[in-house]
Amino acid sequence: MSTDKRNGNPRDALFAHPQPVVDFAFNAAVADVFPDMVRRSIPGYETIISQLGVLARRYVRPQTRVYDLGCSLGAATLSMASQVREPGVRWIGVDNSQAMIDRCALRFARHLPPGSFTLECADISRLSLMPASLMVLNFTLQFIPPPERQALLNRVYAALLPGGALVLSEKTCFADAGQQALINELYLEFKRANGYSELEISQKRSALEKVMIPETLAIHRERLQQAGFTPVVCWFQSFSFLSLLALKAE
Repeated sequence: MSTDKRNGNPRDALFAHPQPVVDFAFNAAVADVFPDMVRRSIPGYETIISQLGVLARRYVRPQTRVYDLGCSLGAATLSMASQVREPGVRWIGVDNSQAMIDRCALRFARHLPPGSFTLECADISRLSLMPASLMVLNFTLQFIPPPERQALLNRVYAALLPGGALVLSEKTCFADAGQQALINELYLEFKRANGYSELEISQKRSALEKVMIPETLAIHRERLQQAGFTPVVCWFQSFSFLSLLALKAE
């Protein structure tokens, strides 16, 4: 396995050779190269991660829980924890990939105080959520079947404390076909510029086709508002990738 010389992370080459089309899964192979994969596949990912710390400074309260739903390797939680100075915060990471949870546990053990975090391998669609001041769904909802998304957001809203916040980051699509075609081409150029070959781009797109289902910004707004969130603010966007801040009234 090659390594990216700029950051020391194993380089993502999972789709570099011809292979049968298999649905994308967050298995051990993906976990091994995940930092490089998201950096080269999601425009603005590092900005979103770093700014989660800024948002956490504003919304995390003392003696409360913070959920990272679909935590993968825990980058969002570590960013938030690096900025929050409130006492007694409990960091809770949840992911349905055991490979991700195992690697996340090692990172948390190195960077978070003992006893300050909990990790759980579970399906967030069926997870019992406890009261929390902040929850993060960072490129996670897009992997939940669309018919189940409203129910999950309803439960997130119900579990948030008054004045609490949800950060929802997603890949979206455009209702206008011309805009979608333009964004698609720009995104392909982004991936080419980051060193992905046409074969890698094509094979990964096929693997994700039935697993990751994007929706329009309007649909996300409507769903969040139906859950009870107001306001819903788009605080970041790069191509079709964006992040929303949704608040629960005091």
